[in-house]
Amino acid sequence: MNSFSRILALTVKELLTILKDKRARFVLIVPPLVQLLVFSYAASFDLNHIAVAVYNEDRSAASRELVSMITGSPHFELTATINSDPQIAPLIDNQDVLMVLHIGPRFSGALEAGNSAPVQLILDGRNSNTALLALGYVRSIVAAFNSTWAVRQGQPPPAVLQIRPWFNQNLLSRWFIVPGIVALLTLVVTITVTGLSVAREREAGTFDQLLVTPLQPVEILVGKSLPGVIIGLLEGSLILLAAVYWFEVPLRGSLGALYLGMLLFLLSAVGIGLMISALAVTQQQGILGAFLFLVPSVILSGFATPIANMPELVQQLTLLNPLRYFLRVLRGVFLEGNGYALLVDQYWPMAVIALVTLALAAWLFRHRMA
Repeated sequence: MNSFSRILALTVKELLTILKDKRARFVLIVPPLVQLLVFSYAASFDLNHIAVAVYNEDRSAASRELVSMITGSPHFELTATINSDPQIAPLIDNQDVLMVLHIGPRFSGALEAGNSAPVQLILDGRNSNTALLALGYVRSIVAAFNSTWAVRQGQPPPAVLQIRPWFNQNLLSRWFIVPGIVALLTLVVTITVTGLSVAREREAGTFDQLLVTPLQPVEILVGKSLPGVIIGLLEGSLILLAAVYWFEVPLRGSLGALYLGMLLFLLSAVGIGLMISALAVTQQQGILGAFLFLVPSVILSGFATPIANMPELVQQLTLLNPLRYFLRVLRGVFLEGNGYALLVDQYWPMAVIALVTLALAAWLFRHRMA
């Protein structure tokens, strides 16, 4: 039996071991799909139905128009109408509303006199990110009100900002998040499968049997790697289909360029998973090792927070993270329409990480077999 036949036999054996286990089949199929649906719908940078209270002391046509523009926006929902100052604090303190819009009694008079007419916006700053997003929405609405008022009074309109978003015309955060979830779930499945492969053999007592077979350490490494790559490709393809056809994220670039990036990413993930598996004695240790890798990998990938905002030392650490590069491949292909040439800078770091981790995994295999 030649080397290829031995590797093929070990690969088939690994796949059958995984697929015959009902729990393993469940873990590979159901949780990733559930997580894709939950994360894609729940994880969003968009705010809708923000609870707002209005304290309108002016009650003029102008003030009512401004209030209607805010409460009529899909981003806001009128929760309470206030008639006195003491009613403001309890609403904010109890988190009944995120913000209170306060229009003073001289609002319309100031407008008609050509003076500035201050409007107070009281925000709950406990969640600063949410408060800043809500503030941005209100500023846009007030700017539109100012422009309409100036034109109505026969005055030249103020400077108007004309927005033209590229790559994501409607500024939907789902278009940014869902490609990242494709990478995240593919990594989780691949690391889990490969991180438990050798540990499972040790617990079952079959790993020692591999040592007395004609299989060489490199052949065992390749045979253990291929199932993770195959399962990762199938899992990634399934999630890609959901991203395109269910969540309607546009796939503008080269599908071949995306799959080349996925293959390199899977090889690097398999190398890391096999290193964890070679070091782990039990499956529990393998799961713990996979968890210890996954958490910092996601945080340092740019999945949720920009890498440019991280401290310089942390930015250097992200260069060792394959998830960082695959996220750029996915978002580049999905949103920017990138092809092979524009993604070379993301391909070669993943190839280097794959070579290094697979080589270290092979050394660990030889060391543990010695």
